[in-house]
Amino acid sequence: MTPPNKKSSRTSPIALAALTAAVSLSACASSTPTQRTEGTTMTSSTQQNQKQQVVDLLKAIETGEGAPVAVINPDKYIQHNLGAADGLVGFGALLQALPKDSARVNTVRVFQDGDLVFAHTDYDFFGPKIGFDIFRFENGKIVEHWDNLQEKPASPNPSGHTMLDGPTRANDLDKTEANKKLVAGFVDDILVNGRMEKLAGYFNGDSYLQHNPRIADGLSGLGQALQAMAKAGVSMKYDRVHKVLGEGNFVLVASEGSFGGKPTSFYDLFRVENGKIAEHWDTIETVPARDQWKNQNGKF
Repeated sequence: MTPPNKKSSRTSPIALAALTAAVSLSACASSTPTQRTEGTTMTSSTQQNQKQQVVDLLKAIETGEGAPVAVINPDKYIQHNLGAADGLVGFGALLQALPKDSARVNTVRVFQDGDLVFAHTDYDFFGPKIGFDIFRFENGKIVEHWDNLQEKPASPNPSGHTMLDGPTRANDLDKTEANKKLVAGFVDDILVNGRMEKLAGYFNGDSYLQHNPRIADGLSGLGQALQAMAKAGVSMKYDRVHKVLGEGNFVLVASEGSFGGKPTSFYDLFRVENGKIAEHWDTIETVPARDQWKNQNGKF
């Protein structure tokens, strides 16, 4: 959610409401169950509550409602969006830069892995975008945020899919760890190390639904896209995986690498079915040069 370089001198009522509510409500907000730590288990009610808190927080970007912002710890908010400064001040400044009544937010998927909640959202935020957000909870408050945003295309991909359509609810919750292991193996084998001889083993034939805006369904569609990129001299390389998060049959992987020779952040969401990768959504964002960063926490 990176604002344009031009700054507005207007004092935003959204930003003021958000900051005021966060500071005033944090002391009196009802207590939430303890976060999962080593050796403990997060209750399902806590997990559902935190997912809803994330959905409400993101929606507040559109509505200007201040109360949802109280879930952010006013004394500790580590920001990894490099277009925003740390803390609530940075969050408020980001909202202040928005043209009045311009934001639209629709979160279509939200999942949780331990103390991390990850969301998949349709934004109109300095223009139409698709984004993944990751929030870390600590003692019932959000203390850290990562995201990855890509401009929303005007039309579906070659197979007629958008960047957001498809299933939204997790199932096979008892298979979360197995699914995370499967997807982590795929990313390491194929995307990082290029062991293409292992590719077919991760899929059920050519049955693979693709939501990348430029790639058609199936391994055949993926192969055609990679060939076209190679012919055009466009390289894509995954160098390092930073996070593998999962709930049931949905697994999100956050990685860094390069695309077209530029430092890039890759967020890939996979849906697993019967032990095979069945569906894929992603966002690709160029990492700005360090002299453009508004915080020093890094993208990852």
